[in-house]
Amino acid sequence: MKLVATKIRGCYQTAAQILEDGRGYFANVFSVAEIREVDPAFTVVRACRSFSRLRGTVRGLHFQRPPHDEDKLVQCLRGRIYDVCVDVRPESSTYLQWVAAELSAEGQELMLVPKGCAHGFQTLEDGCLVEYFVTGVYSPAYEAGIRWDDPSLGIDWPLPASTMSERDRVWPLLPR
Repeated sequence: MKLVATKIRGCYQTAAQILEDGRGYFANVFSVAEIREVDPAFTVVRACRSFSRLRGTVRGLHFQRPPHDEDKLVQCLRGRIYDVCVDVRPESSTYLQWVAAELSAEGQELMLVPKGCAHGFQTLEDGCLVEYFVTGVYSPAYEAGIRWDDPSLGIDWPLPASTMSERDRVWPLLPR
């Protein structure tokens, strides 16, 4: 795996190193040693999966507040997604800025979303399966979110939203 820094401190995209031959391929998609070079405390405590039936489905923007904040390593196991990381750390030079990348099963890319950043994605195909490796224990009392379409963020979602949870639909807008 190769980590590629984004403009948001601690947010990385990965490029898998794929070795192909007549049998198919082998890809090294995750190395804790390499991630710990940029995030020394990175320790996976949960693995979560989401399946989205319809193209255009939006999930997010979610994060956990301290002391239950968490890093997420996100990959798309089936289909393609538009994955978004929003910096919600007030002290950060990229506060309320966002980065996005297309993650696909074919490309084997991942995104490392650091503590203090909100995460969300939109499915670009029907039948997307997404997996997250998470460094924190889920704590509902510390869960937070931002509306996916908050105009102050200006996220350029590639498709009209087809489906989302009621919770994601009603997260608050950021104060202006």
